[in-house]
Amino acid sequence: MPVPTEGVGSVPRPDYLLTAMANHAAGTGDAAALEAAADRAVAETLAAMEATGSPIITDGEQSKPSFATYPLAGLDNLAPDGVVIPFEDGHTRQLPRLTAGPFRYAAYTGDYVARAKKHTALPIKQAVISPSAIALIYPQDGLADYSRDAFLADLIDECEKDIRSAFDAGADSVQIDFTEGRLSCKLDPSRALLRDFVALNNQVIDRFSEEERQRIGVHTCPGGDQDSTHSADVDYADLLPDLFQINAGRFFMQMASEADRPRVLEIVARERRPGQRVYVGVIDVINETIETPEMVRDRVLEAAQILGADNLGTTDDCGFSPFGDDIVTARATAFAKIKARVDGTRMANEALGLV
Repeated sequence: MPVPTEGVGSVPRPDYLLTAMANHAAGTGDAAALEAAADRAVAETLAAMEATGSPIITDGEQSKPSFATYPLAGLDNLAPDGVVIPFEDGHTRQLPRLTAGPFRYAAYTGDYVARAKKHTALPIKQAVISPSAIALIYPQDGLADYSRDAFLADLIDECEKDIRSAFDAGADSVQIDFTEGRLSCKLDPSRALLRDFVALNNQVIDRFSEEERQRIGVHTCPGGDQDSTHSADVDYADLLPDLFQINAGRFFMQMASEADRPRVLEIVARERRPGQRVYVGVIDVINETIETPEMVRDRVLEAAQILGADNLGTTDDCGFSPFGDDIVTARATAFAKIKARVDGTRMANEALGLV
């Protein structure tokens, strides 16, 4: 079959949606105005995705506050002083901290899928946050009336419910965002933390059938926010042996911005398990230069030479705007890069004789 292509998820939100989000957060805008703006942004984003020729599209995560915190928005048992994630350019992002149990999601991605399906007939891919990322909200010193074990049991149930909600709403596939995987190697070079993350994620994925797991993917990258990363200095060799122990069928890997792609691709070829399809990043989302289709074609052919065309796909290195307020990249730039990926992958398929 031809090498498939699909994006990671987010694209920058339009100004009118950012304004509606800010007004709602400040209490100066009502929920109806926010919903109307979100619905308009989703419709426009899906139309723009279709115009790129993408065979599988996303809603651009338009109505999510961020890729990581959508299940938490509106919960009343959180404090703002949780884990801090530093980026290389000096800015930080901070997770909330759980203050009491039980833990439940405030939103499930099935609602995003249902909204998107009103505006397109194309297959919808839905991104969800990993259980290992949400696990970071539990305080290190614990909670008196809510043990970590009880929290993790609730978390696993909620993550499963989130993924199932997407499938039940008609999602073609679900992608688990696991950007903390590479970061964990930086925080704990022994990789014990990474292995704990992998084991936790597998507790969720293993609740699904083999057929369903083939429709579940995992995305890994060194972070991508305001054109900066948090763990690009971590060698993929430290991550990949454990990453491919996750029992998912698809892996979406940042690759375009890697300094030595052939070396990393050789590690992928050695470490991935049979049946695991690897979608290599061919678009550098933190570089504002728009790739040409020929550049993408050459990156695909490079990967195919090492990994083979079977069980190979293409993607973007990361979402273009994982956090809702990240407006460094223009929407037009994001869609131009997506079109280059689609066109370049088609050119590579032609060169490989697969179409």
